[in-house]
Amino acid sequence: MSGQHEGWFRIQSAKASGLDQRIVLVARPRHFGGRQWFFICPYMQRCAMVLWLPPGAHSFACRQRWPRQVAYGSQFLGREDRAHQGQAKIKSRLCSIGHFDPDDWDLPPKPKWMRWRTYNRAVEKFDRYEAVLDAGTFALVAKLKSFI
Repeated sequence: MSGQHEGWFRIQSAKASGLDQRIVLVARPRHFGGRQWFFICPYMQRCAMVLWLPPGAHSFACRQRWPRQVAYGSQFLGREDRAHQGQAKIKSRLCSIGHFDPDDWDLPPKPKWMRWRTYNRAVEKFDRYEAVLDAGTFALVAKLKSFI
């Protein structure tokens, strides 16, 4: 660190890529005090929270440097897959708070200390995901009927 608002670090790798890169860090003020640290992309010279090293690359850079080569996992999911993932997340949260067995419930009951308003929001969201999955199932059944 070269100060309270700037610093850098070095990444070295002895593997086949022979990576040896210096990354600059900068601190930016936050709205309610304090500061947040960002990487400075060595190629685009812009602040980034994440630097990527896609397969075959020899240096880290921000997402804009690697168009169509890097993405978050959720960007590869289809509508039904995101609905399954959303339902699993809600179910997991309710089961962990209420100490329920996830295999026993499609949608667990309200945990003892959870507010009804919070639980009802989770149920509404779960039902919206269920509607997406039902629509996908109906579309699949209609498609299969056309082959018969």
